[in-house]
Amino acid sequence: MPSRRTLLAAAEVAAWWVPLAALWLVLVNTVDLLEAAVGAGASVVVALVARGARRAVTGR
Repeated sequence: MPSRRTLLAAAEVAAWWVPLAALWLVLVNTVDLLEAAVGAGASVVVALVARGARRAVTGR
């Protein structure tokens, strides 16, 4: 069973990923499977970077 810390980290990344993926879909012209996959992957990377930046600033 995942620890509470792991669940909170996953929830934070998901909270960043959802609006970032939605923004990607709004900004692309045509939505096909490849565009959606690239957008989802890029959003995950940026969500992880955002979580790391927040942790670096707050020290938690």
